[in-house]
Amino acid sequence: MAQAAARHILVSTEEKCNDLKQQIANGAEFADLAKEHSSCPSGQQGGALGTFSPGQMVKEFDEVVFSADIGVVQGPVKTQFGYHLVEVTMRND
Repeated sequence: MAQAAARHILVSTEEKCNDLKQQIANGAEFADLAKEHSSCPSGQQGGALGTFSPGQMVKEFDEVVFSADIGVVQGPVKTQFGYHLVEVTMRND
């Protein structure tokens, strides 16, 4: 069965999500921004969510994680929880 590992940053607005994405593009460390800004408890681990299979995360998140290129920051991804920046760190299909 397919598995992936990802990290994310969860914020409440699309504007904040886009701002953080720009900071990453300008050289900021994803993990540092996750620790500082993410409203998810995973932020304290740099946004790391560990390994999971399809169907374990909400649909919108799953679709990105199991299709996006590894190591490329995706987002904003809107879910019921807010707006995410997502980076797939590992996947086996």
